[in-house]
Amino acid sequence: MINNKLNQQRAVSIANKPTITLLTAAMIITGITACSLKDSKPVEQRDAAVVWPKLQLEIKPEAEMEKTIARMVSEMTLAQKVAQMIQPEIRDITVEDMRTYGFGSYLNGGGAFPNDDKHATPADWIALAEAMYQASVDDAIDGSTIPTMWGTDAVHGHNNVIGATLFPHNIGLGAANNPQLIEQIAAITAKEVMVTGIDWVFAPTVAVVRDDRWGRTYEGYSEDPEIVSAYAASIVKGLQGSAEQDFLGDERVISTVKHFLGDGGTVGGIDQGDNIATEQVLFDIHAQGYVSGLTAGAQTVMASFNSWHGVKNHGNKYLLTDVLKDRMGFDGFVVGDWNGHGQIAGCSNESCPQAVNAGLDVYMVPTPVWKPLLENTIAQVNSGEIPMSRIDDAVTRVLRVKMRAGLFDKPSPAQRTLSGKTELIGTKAHRDVAKQAVRESLVMLKNNGNLLPLAPNQVVLVAGDAADNIGKQSGGWTITWQGTNNTNADFPGGSSIYDGIQSQVSKAGGKTILSPTGDFAIKPDVAIVVFGEEPYAEGNGDIDNLEYQRGNKRDLALLQKLQAQGIPVVAIFISGRPMWLNAELNAADAFVAAWLPGSEGAGVAEVLFSHADAEMQFDMSGKLSFSWPSSPTQTAVNRFDDDYQPLFPYGFGLSYADETVLEVLSEVAAVSNDKSQSVAIFTRSVQAPWVMSIGSDNEQLPVTSSVLQAETVYLRTVDKVVQEDARRVEFNGVGAGYINFRSNFPRDLRAVVESNAVLSFALKVDSDISDDVYVAMGCDTDCGKPLNITDAISLLPTDEWQTVSIELKCFSDTGVDFAKINSPFSLSTKGKLIVSIADIEMKPLEDNEHATIQCL
Repeated sequence: MINNKLNQQRAVSIANKPTITLLTAAMIITGITACSLKDSKPVEQRDAAVVWPKLQLEIKPEAEMEKTIARMVSEMTLAQKVAQMIQPEIRDITVEDMRTYGFGSYLNGGGAFPNDDKHATPADWIALAEAMYQASVDDAIDGSTIPTMWGTDAVHGHNNVIGATLFPHNIGLGAANNPQLIEQIAAITAKEVMVTGIDWVFAPTVAVVRDDRWGRTYEGYSEDPEIVSAYAASIVKGLQGSAEQDFLGDERVISTVKHFLGDGGTVGGIDQGDNIATEQVLFDIHAQGYVSGLTAGAQTVMASFNSWHGVKNHGNKYLLTDVLKDRMGFDGFVVGDWNGHGQIAGCSNESCPQAVNAGLDVYMVPTPVWKPLLENTIAQVNSGEIPMSRIDDAVTRVLRVKMRAGLFDKPSPAQRTLSGKTELIGTKAHRDVAKQAVRESLVMLKNNGNLLPLAPNQVVLVAGDAADNIGKQSGGWTITWQGTNNTNADFPGGSSIYDGIQSQVSKAGGKTILSPTGDFAIKPDVAIVVFGEEPYAEGNGDIDNLEYQRGNKRDLALLQKLQAQGIPVVAIFISGRPMWLNAELNAADAFVAAWLPGSEGAGVAEVLFSHADAEMQFDMSGKLSFSWPSSPTQTAVNRFDDDYQPLFPYGFGLSYADETVLEVLSEVAAVSNDKSQSVAIFTRSVQAPWVMSIGSDNEQLPVTSSVLQAETVYLRTVDKVVQEDARRVEFNGVGAGYINFRSNFPRDLRAVVESNAVLSFALKVDSDISDDVYVAMGCDTDCGKPLNITDAISLLPTDEWQTVSIELKCFSDTGVDFAKINSPFSLSTKGKLIVSIADIEMKPLEDNEHATIQCL
């Protein structure tokens, strides 16, 4: 596949990786070896001292501060204490709410802006910060003068603010493997955040990604704890300052290591899924960023949406209290993630004493239910369900962080040292560092004939829909949450990859042709094709295998069109993860993984092109921090695996000095012979990630009890085989009614369609059918049409369970996109109808089996 010299280079690239001191030290202390980094079967383990170390935290408690905090807590009312534990979102509270309740903190989520204005100016951000601060210290209503603090997801720069410097996402920074650069990036981010009056950043993400199907893969620096461990300490120091110098000073913000714990290791790479690693592996693989980040002084930890062996982390007392606080010694506070407490068994967004009792200190409650949550928590303390000692501990931790950050002593947000210095946002010095990060993050996978670097004095065709698209090259968590609906005008001061190419070529007297479709009037000397994934963030980015543009190879067609015309082709791939694209690799003479470079796309061209005199500007230096898959289904291929056979290994990356030839790769995607591709929707109960609801055009009611009445639908549990394994649905004919199953995020179910599957469900018709009955599926965008199944179910005997199966082709023929399913099943009618339903699933047909409803 690859010639011998390249094979040697692959091996040497790993051997020559620089030693990461922090991780090495942690491995010596805890006895980690390369072998122990392999995943293994879970073993019950509940003695924290066996696995988890006592950390030597660089930020120590101060006796006088602790006395002050204890006095403050003793003088606070219960309502004031609980308010410190509530974190609402700017779209759901007013300044008067802050004045009335005195929330300990608040946040802006992805896509939330002051005045609901995407183009809010820095002055708008400062004005809101100042108003919220002044309201929090106004004791006229709540009797409290404790300052609030604002938290934001500045995960690759101050990415919510128009004009800010946006750095490469973490996956690209991992390829750069430069802890000093990371600290510099974090310090710049802190400055730009402080300009807008914000105190607290929800970063760094220290997830160690083990399955690249995960939609948050690009938020991880690596598949291996080596780089993650070094980077966690660097970014914490860059954001907060170090214990010895400028700790939480005037140019620093509070940092958050997240998400605790194991979010990168869920089964199947499912966001918010279940991590089933042993406790030793949980520490060896997933906790190393916390060892270094907490040691360096991180003041907050964010709990993770995922479960560990079926227990939601937001409610896992062993992890949050026994391990993190008691054993590891963390004395800051634990904040929840976006209503994560509501996912704990027995909880809702409005009420969750289990989370506080487990060790959660601050509820992130970014919906209008913050008020009932506050009231319920107060009631639960009064009833003894939550001990007062737990409340006092949580408030002590919040106040400790605020005091360490100087919030009681600093001026108000509008009066702070950097506040309003808008010239710092997107300043050239910051963008130059971002361009350096772009240059160092590029990983060259192929350079046949040493095509790169290119001479700039040529006719250069620039093709591909990502060439002149700053939003696409920046990915998710860019202005909007998912990074969608942005144009180049939303990035003043930024540069697309084409902008950089055009600048390099024009300065040397060459000519550029920008043509996304690859058409031209003058035949170019070389073509640069920039293409890749569309922006996405958590949940929406989950996929079921790693084949690029599966079922729609439009970018491959573009590469092959140019190749067929004898034009040398340079491929620049934009992505948030490694992907299987052997055909695209074959169709290019040179291939560069550019990841998600952010707002400074010009940095790419600085590496692609030599000077006009043919002298190199910058070498290719990036190395893979994620192994590259050799097949679409090789989704969990990680360094130190027993059977480690990636296409390109961890640490691989060509430089311009390497003389290599990447031979033609197989373009045949390995097809699994496993016929078990199935998706359970309702089998005895609703199956995750689906949530059942009933309703009409006027209402949607989540099914949270055994009996539920809506305007047009009545639902109750019934028995089919075992107790309450089915649901009886009564449509009253007053109007259109439905029963629906839905996920918060779309799911990639293309593999199910490809396995010749059907939508199957058990149905018992208990009444006459008075009007048409429909079954439908839904996507994250409008797609498809409901299927009329009236004729088919009219033939079924009444009062008997029958299995109905519908070819999935019937749905795809109507336009359903199985790559983005968020509702796999709904049943609706306008008429009167009583049916019972059970065993809803998508499953392959058995040999010689036929669907009830077929589509030609």
